[in-house]
Amino acid sequence: MRLLPRASRRALIAAGAVGALAMGVTVALPVVNAMAASGCAVTYTVNQWQGGFTANITIKNLGDPINGWTLGFAFPNSGQQVTQGWSATYAQSGANVTAASMSYNGSLATNASTAIGFNGSWTTANPLPTSFTLNGVVCTGATNPSSPAPSSPTPSGSPSASPRPSSSPSPSQPVGQTPVAINGQLRVCGVNLCNRFNRPIQLRGMSTHGLQWFANCYNDASLNALASDWQADLLRVSMYVQEQGYETNPAGFTNQVNNLVEEATERGLYALIDFHTLTPGDPMYNLDRAKTFFAAVSARHAAKNNVIYEITNEPNGVSWSTIKNYAEQVIPVIRANDPDAVVIVGTRGWSSLGVSEGGNSTEIINNKVNATNIMYAFHFYAASHKDNYRAEVERAAAALPIFVTEFGTVTYTGGGAVDTSSSTAWLDMLDRLKIGYANWTYSDADEGSAAFKPGTCNGGQYAGTAVLTESGNFMRNRIRTPDNFPTS
Repeated sequence: MRLLPRASRRALIAAGAVGALAMGVTVALPVVNAMAASGCAVTYTVNQWQGGFTANITIKNLGDPINGWTLGFAFPNSGQQVTQGWSATYAQSGANVTAASMSYNGSLATNASTAIGFNGSWTTANPLPTSFTLNGVVCTGATNPSSPAPSSPTPSGSPSASPRPSSSPSPSQPVGQTPVAINGQLRVCGVNLCNRFNRPIQLRGMSTHGLQWFANCYNDASLNALASDWQADLLRVSMYVQEQGYETNPAGFTNQVNNLVEEATERGLYALIDFHTLTPGDPMYNLDRAKTFFAAVSARHAAKNNVIYEITNEPNGVSWSTIKNYAEQVIPVIRANDPDAVVIVGTRGWSSLGVSEGGNSTEIINNKVNATNIMYAFHFYAASHKDNYRAEVERAAAALPIFVTEFGTVTYTGGGAVDTSSSTAWLDMLDRLKIGYANWTYSDADEGSAAFKPGTCNGGQYAGTAVLTESGNFMRNRIRTPDNFPTS
């Protein structure tokens, strides 16, 4: 929404067809080992479908504190393969699999637990390991499959051979604790964003600043703070196209985006890839660049179920029909690689549904983008955009699936004082309507909208409130409130 240029991460990875046969399996494994100071217990649950499965694993350390761990197990045969995992580094040789800890979950105190998981494929049924080791400590036990749940139908509007797990697992199936582990592959249902249980949800998180200016703000410590201290659901990866951005080094910026998507994935966060167009406001100016970029990133992340694509940030000075034309050329590029991901389309007037240019959402409602599983972007800055903008969002939300991919607690310039009253009114409304959002910005820019005090990203401390600005404290308090993710 800003009219002036800006000054300047545990995911479920899909591997099978929709229409899954869900089954829950729990393995409680007492340790058998001569080293009395060591011990572990593992809980292993599976959601299986024809040709594929998702496994969620909880590891509990029953021995002395450890700093770094490797979980080992073996499938009954080599017909089962780990295709991609989260919250650990996986390796497989024949039927033998190892999962090594990440930087953020390697330390386990006595009786502490951590959750990891993976998606796999199978050519031979029953992909259930029968024993585990933790740092060489052998755990033994038995597997006791529960009664299979009924097969779930293919969700309306989804391809018949979607490379995703079932969106309707058994209600009794244990779910993980991260946003992605709980919700899985998202899709648009009516005017809402829905999870794998076909229930409307709201995602809440933060947007990066321009990667060309603030790349040092996005490291293990800061992303760990976003996931664990802020308890966020998503990271918006904001890649400027102009302003010393993508057009100056397409390969370099594509790599930066890919790396941040991987970091979000490791932490169970949804990753919203923002093709950050602002000036010029005509998205057609960057059409070829968009096709090249989204072909690359959608191919890289097609197997993931935590990636959302925002194909044009803030169109301005052009008609809705121009934006729609752009979207209908870019979306097929993404769909060719990733048929199930949610795509978000920017709207007229700096993604204001047209309000900032004297229009409203009627032009979109009467002429929607010819594509499925899409949402429409709305941006606001609370100190500048108030009752008339809120009224238009309330009206539009009855007919359009909306995602607030960017907003600030300050003025549209990104500066000024935090408008707590207007910000609260906005977020209360978004919560009520279950409209997801990403706040501008998770950075230490010298402006009122930044979450961190200037200079924070030169150090190593990101968790807690001491390093936060007024806006950062306000947003952390809002995002940290418990999520409402229905699972049945």
